[in-house]
Amino acid sequence: MDKELKKIKPRFKETSSKQTSFKSLYGLTPEVEQAIIHAINNNKKSSLKKLVEPLHPADQADMLERLSNEKLNIFLDLLGKSLDPEVLVYLDQDIQENVIDHIGPIALARAIHELDTDDAVDILQDLEEKDREVVIKQLPSSDRILVEEALSFPEQSAGRLMQREFLAFPSNWTVGQTIDHMRTKPLDEEETFYSIYIVDPAHRLLGVISLSKLLSTKRPVRLKDLMEKEPRSVTIETDQEEVALLFQQYGLVNMPVIDQLNRLLGVIVVDDIVDVINEEAQEDLLGLAGVSNFSIRASFIETAKGRFSWLILNMFTAILASSVIGLFQEEIEKLVALAVLMPIVASMGGNAGTQTVTVAVRALATRQLDYSNLQKFVLRETWVGLINGVLFAFLSALIAYLWFGDKQIALIMALAMIANLFFAGILGTLIPLTLEKNNIDPAISSSVFLTTATDVIGFFTFLGLAAWIIL
Repeated sequence: MDKELKKIKPRFKETSSKQTSFKSLYGLTPEVEQAIIHAINNNKKSSLKKLVEPLHPADQADMLERLSNEKLNIFLDLLGKSLDPEVLVYLDQDIQENVIDHIGPIALARAIHELDTDDAVDILQDLEEKDREVVIKQLPSSDRILVEEALSFPEQSAGRLMQREFLAFPSNWTVGQTIDHMRTKPLDEEETFYSIYIVDPAHRLLGVISLSKLLSTKRPVRLKDLMEKEPRSVTIETDQEEVALLFQQYGLVNMPVIDQLNRLLGVIVVDDIVDVINEEAQEDLLGLAGVSNFSIRASFIETAKGRFSWLILNMFTAILASSVIGLFQEEIEKLVALAVLMPIVASMGGNAGTQTVTVAVRALATRQLDYSNLQKFVLRETWVGLINGVLFAFLSALIAYLWFGDKQIALIMALAMIANLFFAGILGTLIPLTLEKNNIDPAISSSVFLTTATDVIGFFTFLGLAAWIIL
């Protein structure tokens, strides 16, 4: 046994100890990682294979993502055809592209042939069209037909998400017949299913039976007497976000996909929906921050380019807010306290509004907010803004008075704080709702409009009150 394997062997024996770290429950421990890097540095092909093969494909993908480009290429060269095709499914897109470029179209086609159709489509749809055509031509005709059909469906639709591997049986079959048939045609090692589907001779969906229900029923019972009729299903055009909401709403683990004639075409499994939920949440989070690419491996030029458009938009909106300050230039010159305190008012309004915007955007994304509860939501957020405004008015007024010893400045601070947090609550709901109504993604655009609005209102209210009351 190689020295690298001897060093990490005791590590796996420690997992039963109460003092074992959380990381040691998984295959890719620090010791394994260091042993793999050592094997790469020394071009030890056999050692690398022995270290990598016991790892889950997700752990192997995690390892690839930690390597530099140079070490990644060496890793792929040493492993060669031994690379588990399923590793491609777990890779981040930028690393996946590097791996695909390195292994070439023939090896990629061989890997895709071993994957479920949904995973194969997920990889192929991110390739450039000319590269995709080269890979598809290398696939066996049966796989090629399924993949090309799936790619013909709209992007981010149920048709792209579904896998074509599923179990369907006639309604007049018995439980015993079904189980015996399943045993005569064993599944692939990686293939998983949770339900069987009942179809008529035209392959139209009639019902569904969970695997647990099937196995706990006596053999003579017919499937039509056991099935759940009119199961929840989606069409191939259904948006993946809508599918994800159905899975969340009803706690589903799989869902059939049908065409306009109710024919069963495929099945969506929960592991793919977890990815969709993660992608949608990530998209909203990055959109609110104005970040288009969060990969830490992206070049500084790509990163800067992705953020430039957002920052330049913010610069122009900041100029708009500064122009409001310019209207009160003489008043600020006369009283330095105004220049010291006005950023506090604007900042509090921006932060309070961002809280409301975040709740509103997420409620819209998860379909919790619609016209039936719109008025209640807007009123609630407005009242929250007003209450917080009053509470922080007392606190900010006290700070202003202790700082400058001026009752008028304390009063101005309190009134401006109430006004800005009140309007922040209103605008934090109305801005994303207005954008959504006009088919503009509120996750991407809300924050810049909100920040500008709260800055303008905060500066104008604070300086306007100062000019009126003091000057």
